[in-house]
Amino acid sequence: MIDAPNSHRMEVDSLGLVAVPSAAYFGSQTARAIENFPISGVPVSRFPELIRALAHVKKAACLANKELGLLSPEKAAAIVLCCDEVAAGQFDTEFPIDVFQGGAGTSTNMNINEVVANRALERLGFARARYDVIHPNDDVNRSQSTNDVYPTAIRLAILSRSLVLRSALEDLSQAMQERSVAFWHIDKLGRTQLQDAVPMTLGQEFLAYAVTIKEDVRRLSEASALLCEINLGGTAIGTGINADPSYQALALSHLHRITGLELIAAENLVEATWDTGAFVSFSGTLKRIATKLSKIANDLRLLSSGPRGGLAEINLPALQAGSSIMPGKVNPVIPEVINQVAFQVIGADLTVTLASEAGQLQLNVMEPVIAYNILNAQDLLINAVTVFTQRCISKITANPEQCLKHLEASTAAATALVPILGYEQAADIAREAISSGRSIRSVIEGLPGLPAAFVPRSCELLPLTGASGRSDFDPAQCSFETEG
Repeated sequence: MIDAPNSHRMEVDSLGLVAVPSAAYFGSQTARAIENFPISGVPVSRFPELIRALAHVKKAACLANKELGLLSPEKAAAIVLCCDEVAAGQFDTEFPIDVFQGGAGTSTNMNINEVVANRALERLGFARARYDVIHPNDDVNRSQSTNDVYPTAIRLAILSRSLVLRSALEDLSQAMQERSVAFWHIDKLGRTQLQDAVPMTLGQEFLAYAVTIKEDVRRLSEASALLCEINLGGTAIGTGINADPSYQALALSHLHRITGLELIAAENLVEATWDTGAFVSFSGTLKRIATKLSKIANDLRLLSSGPRGGLAEINLPALQAGSSIMPGKVNPVIPEVINQVAFQVIGADLTVTLASEAGQLQLNVMEPVIAYNILNAQDLLINAVTVFTQRCISKITANPEQCLKHLEASTAAATALVPILGYEQAADIAREAISSGRSIRSVIEGLPGLPAAFVPRSCELLPLTGASGRSDFDPAQCSFETEG
């Protein structure tokens, strides 16, 4: 708050006089919230999609109230125009309240009520704070409560960002598929529990990554659908107090038209006012995505380990020097940052779970922290997945000779001998290879009376088929229909 007396206007609310910066479009309740919640330093303006969503809800409510004769055409027209300006991002700096706030989002709801009211007053030629002309509560917030506006806006904001996240994941899946095509016929060793397992190709390994990411795009779509059920019109606790019986349907219709989303009214508004289960489900899906991405990042760090002392089956792009003391060292920095983002998203999911559980009676007052963690987790994933795709996956190259070296030095081919020789004899061959340091091929070649057809060349004992089970499978044509 600026201290110079002439830089303020005085407003009156139910608690008394409040000094508000003269240039501000927000009013007394926002000014109080700024002083009450100096918590994280992260303002609501950090999430412009939430501000846009709030503006859309206010516009839909205004249009419904106009149709019901509860707002004059002149007032409604001014409020609608101001909502459009807010939605376009023209007043983002007017939302300085910390994202961590008590009051179940009331401060944020009043923030937009005040901004819209004061901007509408300005449009109509009145001074700011002339609330006898347009009032933040009586006009902008008519037929509404924070308890139906705020959760509806959170849902809209999450849905908006989810479209961006799904697009980023689609790009990542496509990049993985392209690598699988490039690597399809590179024979390598498949490993379980970090031990030699069976032969496969590097292309099969990357195709599996492409498929699992594509599965998460579908899971994200399913979780998003749950957020399309809203409680707008329920007002304070879901009983619709202070709202015309026709208001809910009208407001929902306008909000659908404004957003283009297939929104539906909650079946029971009392239940929907306190229920945060859709947030828990959506956050859990983000955790699932983060967990898989972290697993893939772990794999890439292992497969690229070296360059001389590790597996070194693939090469990650060299992006920066890896040490202040070790010359020539290059680190897998992008997979490492993917891991860190995943840890943050997984932790955010626990916060969402605890906040959802903390609801009491007819309301969950913890929705601000739910909104922050889900929106922030989505932003982190969008940025991380984009970087992962563009600066890592699309630039990975393979080391076919190293892949083949590990395969031929392993006991992997012994598994393919089981149908031919039986488990016990195949196990004997594997043990002999390990104890003697020879390859499986070398041990088999030394066995008396074994037909020449039994002698493997590379990993030919095991046909390397694709997801379709055909040896002629084309990964470029993969339809990603495998379910998660």
